[in-house]
This record gives sequence, C-alpha cells and structure tokens, in this order.
Amino acid sequence: MDFKALFNLKDKVVFITGGGRGIGQSLANGFYNSGANVSICDQNEEGMNETETILKESEIKDQNFVKSIVDVRDKKSIAEAIFKTEKELGPIEVAINCAGIANANPAEEMSQDQWQNMFDINLSGVFYSCQEEAKAMIKRKKGSIINIASMSGIIVNRGLKQVHYNSSKAGVIHLTKSLAMDWVEYGIRVNSISPGYTKTPMNLRPEMVDQVKLFESGTPMNRMANPDEIVGPAIFLATEASSFCTGIDLVVDGGFTCW
Repeated sequence: MDFKALFNLKDKVVFITGGGRGIGQSLANGFYNSGANVSICDQNEEGMNETETILKESEIKDQNFVKSIVDVRDKKSIAEAIFKTEKELGPIEVAINCAGIANANPAEEMSQDQWQNMFDINLSGVFYSCQEEAKAMIKRKKGSIINIASMSGIIVNRGLKQVHYNSSKAGVIHLTKSLAMDWVEYGIRVNSISPGYTKTPMNLRPEMVDQVKLFESGTPMNRMANPDEIVGPAIFLATEASSFCTGIDLVVDGGFTCW
C-alpha cells in the first residue's frame, strides 16, 4: 500500500451542497486547500459568493472551482449542478451533503408546515442529493458520499425543543447506512459525520450567548467545535484512508455523547 497516498485529494472533484455557509463553507475551503477541485452548491447566492472570495484569496492557485444555485428539494437543480460540475471540472469522486436548516419550537405547537419543511430539506434533500450523485458514480464503480448529520440524531439536546430537527438527523444517519448497503456493489462508500455543537453563524447570533454557555459547559472539552475541525474527519472519509469504511456515522462532538 502506498501510505503516502492515503489522504491524497490532488485534482479530485468534490461536490458540496450547503457550501455557502458554516460547516459547508469550511469544507469547501479545506478540500480546496488540500488540492481538490471543488463544486460549491447552495440556495444562498450571497453565501456562495463569500465562499468564492475565500477560495480566491487562498494561497492555492492551481485548483479550480465552480458554483451553482441549488435547492436540494428540487432534484432537477441538483442534477443540473452535477452536470455543470462534471462538464467544467471532471467526474465527481467525492460528494458531501451539508445543506440543512435548524430551528426550534415546542412539539405541541409545531405546525405541519414547520415539520414538513424540516424533513423536505434535511432528509429528503439529502436523499435526492445522494441519488443524483450516485447516478454519476455508479457508471464508474467508484465514489465517496458523506452526509452531514448531527449528534442530535443520536441524543436529545437538553433544553432545545427541536423534535423535528432531531428526527430528521436521525433519519440522515439511517439513510446513510441504508444507501451504503444499496450501493456497496457499485464501489460507492456512503458515510455520515455527526458534529456536536459547532461555531456556525446560527450559534453565534447575539441572542444565543446564554445558550452557547450551556453548550460549552455540557461538552467535556468545554467548548464548541470550530467548523474547520470537521474538515479532517471529512477528508478521512473522502480518501483511501477510509477505504474499508462504509455505512458508519463518525461522531465529532468533543466527547458530548459520552456523558
């Protein structure tokens, strides 16, 4: 085995949904700076432009990237973004599905629309993305798909009334395992990452100050993750370093789920 090549991303094409903010933005930057050609997809054009600026300011000048407006609830927009990516960058070898939303409301007060919208984006959107990505990978008998789930798919967050979010992320974890078994015969590995509390824009809002203190005190490492700390685990799952891993959920939570 060529151990030097285990984490090699040079010139690999990486397709990222939700690449205009938070963890998705950090992954786009991390993979780009590790030698990959990156396709950024997001519904938020302003966020994608911000990611583009970050990549352009990088010291890496010989890698390429493209960006596409994508609503993961719309399979057509995903398929069009994949077509554009493969036309401009080459065959997709790695796909990372980060697009998702979060909000809270007591279960007894939650509207049907709030429940359904959460599942349309966080679970159905991940499935539609995986489906279109796999169509591109199956014919080549190779690929790595990584879904961003959450530790909230494993535990119930103390103090947060988000039954719809927790349920959708639990669905992502089991969807990942199911797809891994469906596509193992095609050489496609499907895994998920479940981050703990992370310093995303949503958690850095002024009104979240007191809640963040609770997040940090409840985490054994006594802090939240920086979004960049999800890059290493994702690179592991994207490369030959994890060649015998499929259907796993890699928890990156600072030890939160140990307590």
